[in-house]
Amino acid sequence: MEQLQLTFDEKWEIILACDSAYDDVFLTAVKTTKIYCRPSCRSRKPKKENVLFYQERKEVEAAGFRACKRCQPDSNQTPQMSVVSQVKTFLIDSYKQKVVLEDIARHVGLSAFYLERLFKQHTAETPRSYLEKIRVDKAAHLISTTSLSNLEVCYEVGFQSPSHFYHAFRKGKLCSPGEYRKKAREEGAS
Repeated sequence: MEQLQLTFDEKWEIILACDSAYDDVFLTAVKTTKIYCRPSCRSRKPKKENVLFYQERKEVEAAGFRACKRCQPDSNQTPQMSVVSQVKTFLIDSYKQKVVLEDIARHVGLSAFYLERLFKQHTAETPRSYLEKIRVDKAAHLISTTSLSNLEVCYEVGFQSPSHFYHAFRKGKLCSPGEYRKKAREEGAS
């Protein structure tokens, strides 16, 4: 595999810009703190003369540096993806409750605006639409495996309004809850 050749000054400019496009290309180590980071790390920048660059994590760790706790370069996930995973877990665990964006933001320690932008950037959907998808999937499971009425299913999975439930279900499953139940029964009978 051909390695990307960047000069010291080019790498220095990349870390000053916090450019995440180079996170998998090289690591930045600081001699005075003995910490290494991703190029996109938002921590305070060191003096230029205290910086070393490494290609591989094992190289930098063998040289005696430890991973930054902020950008977590020793993790396969970026800190942003870690937040997205936390949000997904929170939504899956809380789907029955009334959840608003501020609750989610408070849970992960970010502003609501930044959280929604970050989540959408990494998943191509908003936390609200992701929660709705979870609720529709849970509803579909209940409809096909229980004898609960559609209205009971609606409230059981956390929808506050039957009309919103029917609209979301039709959008997610391309049929009404009643049609879904009928298909499930037909498939179960055959």
